[in-house]
Amino acid sequence: MEPTSELIDALYREKVLRARRMTLQKRVEVGAALSDIGRQMMRDAIRRENPSASEEEVRQLMRRRLELKRKLDDTPLPESGSLK
Repeated sequence: MEPTSELIDALYREKVLRARRMTLQKRVEVGAALSDIGRQMMRDAIRRENPSASEEEVRQLMRRRLELKRKLDDTPLPESGSLK
């Protein structure tokens, strides 16, 4: 059974309201925790793809991935009609 759009909207509203009730300090703590989790997931994926890599090689691969992400984030998307 698929969730209804009303249920999805209600869950989103509750999520927003919960975030608004958080103190600034709590938001920073949650953001830092999510960042740590993301970095650990990236490190784990790199380790699976490169099981013999040293810790320094893993760090270098993480830096490369993050740099590529920054470049992709800074690259404008083509206009919707320009890919024809």
